[in-house]
Amino acid sequence: MRMSDLITQEILKMLDQSADNMAEIQRNEFASLMGCVPSQINYVLDSRFTPEHGYLIESRRGGGGYIRITRIKLNRSSALMHIINSIGETIDSLTARILIENCLQSDIINQETARLLSAATSNSVMRGIPVELREYLRASILKQMLLTLI
Repeated sequence: MRMSDLITQEILKMLDQSADNMAEIQRNEFASLMGCVPSQINYVLDSRFTPEHGYLIESRRGGGGYIRITRIKLNRSSALMHIINSIGETIDSLTARILIENCLQSDIINQETARLLSAATSNSVMRGIPVELREYLRASILKQMLLTLI
């Protein structure tokens, strides 16, 4: 198993054990505990614990500094609106797939809806669209389809 997967599992375990869906770590201590460099902790937080994935990150620097990871629990409509607003003007294929998978894992959408969203935003659908417009179109399609679920 990759180090980033191990770090992710440990943070998720901390969140699952928390009554308030919050985990607090000190980056250097956590990196030492995990047997990695602190930048790997940053990478995992930046790539896997984002608002699009349903998490908020708060940090305080300095000697007593910490990183606080909070799992966002929203009702379905609020979660969908949060996701739609987080998409922005463009979205690449990989980010769209991750977003759809996270929605599925969070039970915001079902398997059939995930397949439809994935098909509508796939690279094969965008094949006839000029490269410079694909990510704009993908974002627009994804937002409109998610809006129909509210």
